[in-house]
Amino acid sequence: MSNRAVLEVIALDEEDAVAAQTGGADRLELVTDMAADGLTPSRTGFAAIRAAVDIPLRVMLRLTDGFAAGDTDALVERALELREAGADEFVLGFLTPDGEPDLVAVERLVTVVDGCRWTFHRAIDRAADRDGLRKRLADLPGLDTYLTAGAATGVDDGLATLKAEAARAGEPGYEAQILVGGGLRLDHLPELRAAGLDAFHIGGAARPQGWASPVSADAVRVWREALDS
Repeated sequence: MSNRAVLEVIALDEEDAVAAQTGGADRLELVTDMAADGLTPSRTGFAAIRAAVDIPLRVMLRLTDGFAAGDTDALVERALELREAGADEFVLGFLTPDGEPDLVAVERLVTVVDGCRWTFHRAIDRAADRDGLRKRLADLPGLDTYLTAGAATGVDDGLATLKAEAARAGEPGYEAQILVGGGLRLDHLPELRAAGLDAFHIGGAARPQGWASPVSADAVRVWREALDS
């Protein structure tokens, strides 16, 4: 079995997607509008990226900035459109105002994506009870990944949490893979890899010139080589 670590890169369009795949990304997270921290792309945007690359695509399901579900009916409609366009992996996650998982919204979307694999995103880093959230979501079909920095403020502050959760892999609520992202830097990798973490997510790190510029294949390749070394 391969020990290759997963490298996921945020892509906004076909140019990003091609560059990320060229640089060695294993998977893409598809979003639009990073000013709102990543919202659901259009059906046509997804289709264009799907036609441009052949690596897995995880599509964001979120229509407003933050971790409230907002208009769940509209989210369901968008999810159905994306499924019809061929999307088969997703990213989602919503909290109630008191920091509990919004099970009503999450379960509606999980029903719509109908067994597709999905990531619960960094809403976990804002949860009132991380352990409780994991256990309440544990039996939802398709959940195979948590995107987390270990802390709302980023990986620097979340290292201890990430390592502690990695040590619990396989326990109830801890079966899903930890995908580390949110302020992740190359110098974090040795400590995280030593703790057994094997999946990493980058956005701005793939764009040395900032979010106004496309993904750099060379920047992604630096991460790929660091993970493979």
